[in-house]
Amino acid sequence: MTEPGTSHEVIKAVPVRHPWRWVATAVIVVLTAMFAHMLLTNSAFQWTFMARNAFAGPVLDGARASVLLTVGSMAIGIALGVVLAIMRLSVNPILSGIAWLYIWFFRAVPRVVLLVLFGNLGILYERFEFGLPFDSALADLFGVQIDGRLFGFDARTVISGFAAATLGLALSEAAYMAEIVRAGIQSIPQGQLDAAASLGMSRTHTLRRIIMPQAMRVIIPPTGNETIALLKDTALVAYVPAYELWFQLQGIGSRTFQVFPMLVAACLWYLALTSVLMVVQYFVERHFSRGTRSQAARMRLDSGRAGGA
Repeated sequence: MTEPGTSHEVIKAVPVRHPWRWVATAVIVVLTAMFAHMLLTNSAFQWTFMARNAFAGPVLDGARASVLLTVGSMAIGIALGVVLAIMRLSVNPILSGIAWLYIWFFRAVPRVVLLVLFGNLGILYERFEFGLPFDSALADLFGVQIDGRLFGFDARTVISGFAAATLGLALSEAAYMAEIVRAGIQSIPQGQLDAAASLGMSRTHTLRRIIMPQAMRVIIPPTGNETIALLKDTALVAYVPAYELWFQLQGIGSRTFQVFPMLVAACLWYLALTSVLMVVQYFVERHFSRGTRSQAARMRLDSGRAGGA
């Protein structure tokens, strides 16, 4: 406390200096300039050859196949993952045990092994037959000729490389999505479930109207990351084989003996596709976090007012 009438000394504020920040900035600028110079002057990149072949017809078809693989596998994985998560949280030990076994198996086996396995399902079953369960020995006993087959198809024809890749990626992704959805559901306080039950809401209605809208804030960020990872994992379906983006670029590089430019082209293609997915993820996250963002802004405003007071 100062006595009335006394003069106050003016405080001269001196900003804190950070010389090492400027040193780090200069080093980063120099390294960036060196990297850009290397990109522009090193003849190994062969930008003209890359531009001429990176957007050829087969490559565009491969990029389209990669996007379709990602969308189809992710859609199946999310749908199956939600079912597995609900089974995992069930009080029924049989349902919970089946879901646990599924998640355990598909999280343990590498995706490349699953893709090769599903790509060779034709070895396990050459044909799939559907019809009436007549036994040939029983038909011979009565002296009649009975063909109970209604229809059938060749497994190698139906289970193409694209179908096998979609199946392998989707079943693998479902195991990870089940754990993500389960974590989102368990993030909801038990009190909200009790309140919904006290209002007479069924478990399905509670899950659809109370749990999932709030759990989406927890589910969306890791789901976006899984989608980006799945897009990059589509390069593994070259082992099936399925003619996706990496398969086509690798084929051009092997055919023309220009492997390195096609590797750079693959990096640029995946950078562009994942950037689009990141933008989509940003807007989806912003949509499902509207209430939390406004609440956080109000808390910052209130804390600022309290500090000013």
